[in-house]
Amino acid sequence: MECSMQKIAGKDSVNIPQKVNFNEPLSMLQRLTEDLEYHELLDKAAKCENSIEQMCFVAAFSVSSYSTTVHRTAKPFNPLLGETFELDRLEDLGFRSICEQVSHHPPAAAHHVYSKNGWSLWQEITIASKFRGKYLSIMPLGDIHLEFLSSGNHYVWKKVTSTVHNIIVGKLWIDQSGDIEITNYKTKDKCQLKFTPYSYFSRDIARKVTGVVIDANGKAHYVLSGTWDEKMECAKIVQSSQGNGSTEGKQKTVYQTLPPKLLWKKYPLPDNAENMYFFSELALTLNESDDSTAPTDSRHRPDQRLMENGKWDEANGEKQRLEEKQRAVRRRREAQAVEALEEGNDYEGYQPLWFERKVDPYTNELMCIYKGGYWESKEKQDWSKCPDIF
Repeated sequence: MECSMQKIAGKDSVNIPQKVNFNEPLSMLQRLTEDLEYHELLDKAAKCENSIEQMCFVAAFSVSSYSTTVHRTAKPFNPLLGETFELDRLEDLGFRSICEQVSHHPPAAAHHVYSKNGWSLWQEITIASKFRGKYLSIMPLGDIHLEFLSSGNHYVWKKVTSTVHNIIVGKLWIDQSGDIEITNYKTKDKCQLKFTPYSYFSRDIARKVTGVVIDANGKAHYVLSGTWDEKMECAKIVQSSQGNGSTEGKQKTVYQTLPPKLLWKKYPLPDNAENMYFFSELALTLNESDDSTAPTDSRHRPDQRLMENGKWDEANGEKQRLEEKQRAVRRRREAQAVEALEEGNDYEGYQPLWFERKVDPYTNELMCIYKGGYWESKEKQDWSKCPDIF
């Protein structure tokens, strides 16, 4: 055991072959869609006329996406290249969401959400992970963009690091740690959030998140406080003893505030959640069969479905078959690239179906942006462009 652990310690965990026994019956694309569980925070934010107040709701939304992770120690399925996942809740909840796995090495997913309540959200997340022996660090790389239609306020932020502890011995548990800086590119307002890592010796409450909302001139307006698994509150600052705008100054600042107001509170988990992978009400609906979705949709993934139905051996067999099928396609693509190079021709390489790589005008980095067409294809039930991945 020690020898094999030494071989994989420090490696990127996505390159370690794993059986479905370590998984939960959802793909990473479905987990990404779970970020929308508290979408109503963005509906409330869209109604704010004051951008500083709006920032408080955006900050609460950015924290809320971690609330589902506290008991979720099983690994989601790593999507196949070209795999998609849609969630069409336009009629009842006002939004529709589409994700696509746009790269396999490193694994990257692109996501686009449109809401008829006046906002759009998009992100491309690449998962980097390192196995450290006793714990696994998961570092999501990439920017999350959120834009409100009426004001043109455009927010950008990144995710924090997730750590799975007790990988070898003991009960698995998850912590979130690091800083999030949310920037409103239109007004230059900022929110700085700190996720405090758990410490056995600390007197602080576990899973603590604190933050402050600052305008373009560096003046603090709101203090945010709470936990990433339970709730977030905001308190309006009435007086501040801040001496200067330096980092050291901020640490010493004392704020006098009005009583805090609740921004977000976690929904209780369904009854019997411990026997259903600790899924939330939303997570439980994500893998319901739907024949109207693209043939590449995670709902149609056979190994995931077999595992959900308790057929572990068949699921492991299917997982092996799908991964070998994906490797064969990759080898074929590499051979085509070599052939094109030898003949002096350009080779375009793999291109996503519903997203395209563009320079993001806000961060000046390349990012997969939704190019359209998915919902139109669904309307016509024309999936002829979709690759055969399952």
